[in-house]
Amino acid sequence: MARKIAAIVMILLAAALFAAGGKDDSSASPGMEMTPSDPRLFQPGKLTVATGEPVYPPWMLDDNPAGGEGFENGLVYALAEELGFAREDVIWVRQTFDQGIAPGAKPYDFNIQQYSVKEERREFVDFSMVYYKPEKALVALSDSKVSNATSFADLRKLRWGATIGTVDLDYIETILGVENPAVYNDQSATFQAMLANQIDATLIGLPTALYVTAVQVPEASIAAILPHDPNDLGHGLVFEKGNPLVPWINKGLEAIISKGIIADLTAKYLIGDDTIPEISR
Repeated sequence: MARKIAAIVMILLAAALFAAGGKDDSSASPGMEMTPSDPRLFQPGKLTVATGEPVYPPWMLDDNPAGGEGFENGLVYALAEELGFAREDVIWVRQTFDQGIAPGAKPYDFNIQQYSVKEERREFVDFSMVYYKPEKALVALSDSKVSNATSFADLRKLRWGATIGTVDLDYIETILGVENPAVYNDQSATFQAMLANQIDATLIGLPTALYVTAVQVPEASIAAILPHDPNDLGHGLVFEKGNPLVPWINKGLEAIISKGIIADLTAKYLIGDDTIPEISR
């Protein structure tokens, strides 16, 4: 059944903020906390933000986080302004996706890379509140037999592939019930396998799928939208475990959500088609 597809902004203003804990912040002066001079920042006076290497539209355009064009860097600059930082005081560093959710010290204040908040990841890192929850898009070649699928039973008959370590791979295995899907090191390799007819389908977030099928792999198309994974709460910022800045950053996120800034960014960068069918089970 066709329905209007729009990216869903999760506004959790009533949700409890995650506990900070862990770090010794005894050096913080009372009047300096929760300001750009907060001594608990990785570099006081600066907001140090990690993202991927490279980054892709529509999350960030032109592989240029500092350019401010894209959903994620637009969010970061709006958040920085809300927290009192000047634009030039936002410092970008690059990390791989896996480095961001690995245990250990982090050379930044938080990381933004479409990280899904999942309980098993909390053992190693802390998350902000959820600020966005994308639809799940089934992507296949335009002439694929995937277009005939109408149920999860049909989908299980396909040859699936996905990128290692992603919630998309988890979804294919645990929600769809696909056994032994092919696994690839990155999104590019996944789509190369599809073009080589090694797999029939993959699963990615709708905003990414819109860009991939329009620009990177025009031979592919979005065949269907699938239900949300109940274990995937949506996207959150990632922090070093025990980072005491989490409550402050959450207040900033709450503010830009309530002002409609994230809704505006969603409308500008992440809105989908209105005729994509949904497969519910």
